[in-house]
Amino acid sequence: MIVLPYICLLFIGIVMVASSSVYVSEAIYGNPFHFASRQIIFFIIGVLATIIALSIPSNIFLRLDWLILLGSLILLAALFFPGVGTEVNGSLRWIRIGPINVQPSEVSKLALVIYIAGYCVRRLSEINTSLGFVRPLIVLALFGLLIMSQPDLGSTLVIGALVIAVLFFAGISFLQFSLLVSLMAILAVVAIYLEPYRYIRFISFTEPFENFYGPGWQLSNALLSIGRGEWFGMGLGNGLQKNLYLPEPHTDFIFAVIVEEFGLIGGLVIIFLFSMLIFGVIKTSIKSLELGKLFQGLIAFGVGILIAIQAIFNIGVNLGILPTKGLTLPFISYGGTSLILFMFLMGMVLRINFENNTIK
Repeated sequence: MIVLPYICLLFIGIVMVASSSVYVSEAIYGNPFHFASRQIIFFIIGVLATIIALSIPSNIFLRLDWLILLGSLILLAALFFPGVGTEVNGSLRWIRIGPINVQPSEVSKLALVIYIAGYCVRRLSEINTSLGFVRPLIVLALFGLLIMSQPDLGSTLVIGALVIAVLFFAGISFLQFSLLVSLMAILAVVAIYLEPYRYIRFISFTEPFENFYGPGWQLSNALLSIGRGEWFGMGLGNGLQKNLYLPEPHTDFIFAVIVEEFGLIGGLVIIFLFSMLIFGVIKTSIKSLELGKLFQGLIAFGVGILIAIQAIFNIGVNLGILPTKGLTLPFISYGGTSLILFMFLMGMVLRINFENNTIK
């Protein structure tokens, strides 16, 4: 339930990054396989990350959760120091280390999963009290403020939903959960309304073809790509919208390329693989809780929810169900930090699954 869909998604990711990025790579670097070759390097590093996570007893992360959180916070703050952060398309989201770009907002997802799980274990009897409930929200607010300053509303919403889901799973009341969801929704509306470009993007997604050459360009081309795929697609490598029509075909809109080349059937296969993987991860979480391993159960649950949130956001954006946001499709989209992060998290889940199965 975990290994098979995990390997399939990784394999599909490498193939589709190679297919979707051909024209973009050629136009920018003069090499049609620039992004594909880098993705293979990221994959190799990710395999090492998975092996490392598999070899570390899960309880070690409970002892190190504060250090991991602090390290992630320092990375986020470092973006704003002169000469450290790298700005791309008006967003300050990357730290360049030699040939590698590290995205601190992606690292923060790993840090918050571990920290919130550890906090709930240590303060389980207090999370329904005012003080115990507010403490993790202060940490979330600090991370959210730094990520929004980049600016990156999409990642802010993801970490907010992630933290709220883990707290609810750990036992906060339905009233507290409802208040948090309402507060996050209100803050998202305010953030969209206060920034004209976000507001225009939000409004345009309802009628993208009316703003085809403006803010609806991305979604319009994604929908054209999906429509061209019909039932069985045009065949691997034969998609047309990726030929400099569809922006970010190898990252945010790679699902549209998959559907164009493999049709509705191909898109449903991707959704099925994600569903199978998430089910397997949640099953591991429940098994951990049955064995009395709260930290491991919350970690696995957090990983499952994180994969689900990002997959739903990305696919929803490609289908025009959600406003355009710059979120990758886990294991499939191009991106070193994202791929390595998710592969490390899967290593942690596999380690937890191994520990569950070795308990006598």
